[in-house]
Amino acid sequence: MKRHIFEQLVAWKETPSSRRKPLILEGARQVGKTWLARELGKTQFESFVEVNFEKLQEARSLFEANFDLNRILLAIQAVTGTKVIPGKTLLFFDEIQFARRGLLSLKYFYDEMPELHIIAAGSLLGVIDQKDDSFPVGKVSFVRVYPLCFTEFLSAIGREGLVDMLQSKDYTAIDSFADTYTDLLRQYYYVGGMPEAVKVYAEQQDYRAVRQVQNEILESYKNDFSNHPPKEIVKRMLMLWESIPAQLAKENKKFIYTAVKSGARARDFETAIQWLCDAGLVYKVTRVRSGEMPLRGFEDMDAFKLYTLDIGLHGAMAGLDANTLVQGNELFMQYKGALTEQYAQQEMRCMSDMEIHYWTPDDSRAEMDFVVQHAGEVIPVEVKAEQHLRAKSIAVYIQQNNPKRIIRTSLAPYKQGEIVTDVPLYAFRQTFE
Repeated sequence: MKRHIFEQLVAWKETPSSRRKPLILEGARQVGKTWLARELGKTQFESFVEVNFEKLQEARSLFEANFDLNRILLAIQAVTGTKVIPGKTLLFFDEIQFARRGLLSLKYFYDEMPELHIIAAGSLLGVIDQKDDSFPVGKVSFVRVYPLCFTEFLSAIGREGLVDMLQSKDYTAIDSFADTYTDLLRQYYYVGGMPEAVKVYAEQQDYRAVRQVQNEILESYKNDFSNHPPKEIVKRMLMLWESIPAQLAKENKKFIYTAVKSGARARDFETAIQWLCDAGLVYKVTRVRSGEMPLRGFEDMDAFKLYTLDIGLHGAMAGLDANTLVQGNELFMQYKGALTEQYAQQEMRCMSDMEIHYWTPDDSRAEMDFVVQHAGEVIPVEVKAEQHLRAKSIAVYIQQNNPKRIIRTSLAPYKQGEIVTDVPLYAFRQTFE
């Protein structure tokens, strides 16, 4: 399975030891953190040593006595049967949250053994209370792992040639394969980018098997809701989580607290939203009042949209069946474009250096679906689920913000205008590359 983020891991591996820090892979459960570490170890190092602190209970106390690294590495060799050789071995601490003072140990590896390549990962690192532990601030690097984007999905199902065509940005050739790309995009809307779901689809071409995987993943997330957050917010978290598909189905996709529970206020759900965001399960996209840089200077924290981490899981939560999603143009009209917005947000989220917001004027008479700050530029993005393109919101945005360019993504073919560039949904990511 080809992942774009793998190149970042290789670059980290090649960084001189004087500047390289232990690496923490962030991201929600089951997005592929463990697979990435194993693949890096298998292809880029002479040896790979994995310590899973959830499975190896005897290793959980490894750091409690002291941080004598020679003692720790001897103990790891005894547990795994493999010697750790700095410069040649990738040492991987999986589910590090189960090891008391495990995160703190990374500080000592950085200070005392910089030549050792070490990666750590864990579920819910951003939300689990690490008692008697402290975070190694300034001593670690981070890489966030997301579900597979559309081109990674194409590679996984054996359509590498179509990926190469998208990356060439030869839109004459791309437009000639529009029907093929559109059909594959429909499949991606259903399958999504969770690695296990993509693997099952690539091997079995069975939508029912994919939905079973998705439902199992969703159930594991609900189990996390019960086991980790403060007990007083568990019920509210579940209500909020399950409301997101309906919230995005509205014409105005701004998050409304009373749509979760009648009479609800912000203070009732603020902690629940923050927990879901910190866990990587939900992404919060806030409104900006202006399309000027820096966007955060014009941020309205009280107005926002919530998106789930994966479009396939989103469809499973909404109960959308394969016939509705995969057959005909109904896919792109379902929920008035909610899935298409989820898709665009997810594609942008996978790119580095991408700050994502949306825009409405104070009188709310128009809306720009996304306004992003990327590579030193503010780029408005209009997302359309169909080919019929209307420009009311674009006209209002241009009048009030005078942008240099606007990207409009839909099922229409590529067209470069004076300000507005029309880009097919299936080629959306390449617009920013």
